[in-house]
Amino acid sequence: MEWQTLALAAVIHIGWLAATWWHAALSWWALPIVGGWLIAWHGSLQHETIHGHPTRSRLFNTAIGSAPLALWLPYAVYRRTHIAHHATGAITDPFDDPESRYLSPARGGRGRIACVAAVLEATLLGRLLLGPPITVARFFAGEIARAATTPAEVAREWAPHLLAVAVLLLWLDLCGLSAGRYVLCFVYPGGAMMLLRSFAEHRAAHVPGHRVALVESRGLLALLFLNNNLHAAHHRAPGVPWYALPAYHRRHRATLLRDNGNLLYAGYGAIVRRFLFRPHDSAVHPDHA
Repeated sequence: MEWQTLALAAVIHIGWLAATWWHAALSWWALPIVGGWLIAWHGSLQHETIHGHPTRSRLFNTAIGSAPLALWLPYAVYRRTHIAHHATGAITDPFDDPESRYLSPARGGRGRIACVAAVLEATLLGRLLLGPPITVARFFAGEIARAATTPAEVAREWAPHLLAVAVLLLWLDLCGLSAGRYVLCFVYPGGAMMLLRSFAEHRAAHVPGHRVALVESRGLLALLFLNNNLHAAHHRAPGVPWYALPAYHRRHRATLLRDNGNLLYAGYGAIVRRFLFRPHDSAVHPDHA
């Protein structure tokens, strides 16, 4: 039993209940900050539960992490695809990694649309402003295609999610918070915050070991992302809980940098300065260019 993670889960869920109930007391600029932070923080908590925290019980961990505060992503889908992401030996490859944002050369209308979307969110500014709706649209397109081939699996994963979303919408109605305002002030900024973390955490490279970055951020953003910015450390030891990951990173920093080709950023300020108006890299994966 990891009490640190249990306490964090309580803070996040109580904070979300309070922010939705007293949303009218927050100014127009404060609500997206508070709401976005809670959604992104909850996404980081979900990531912890997928990796077997805070208990050894998958059922208990799922109960802690499965509330659909972001509305659009079923926990069961996130869990399945993220485990597959860690299991593949070809991280970032669009044919092997379900979390890859890279493309193979465009073919047909769908390929051209994917290329346009990739160009729009190639820079950090584009990712933060346009990334949330593009991410959701890309996800729904994939789920619609999956439903055509494995309808039973899709129904099994989506049915509990939709039921939970209905309960959440009833709560929002009780709070006097419209679904539209919730999306605008909670889901959209929360998605943008999560996309800040994921923007540079992977980089396509011919050497698979060089595809996972270290962002040595400290303070509020490290807390928001539950130290998952130390992404190479997390991939090396995915079972290490969030509060122990910085110590693991310090102990193994030299080895991690040697193995990831020195893919290192001093913090998110360095990422902003480098990529705010410049693409992170090519949208087409180098193994398929």
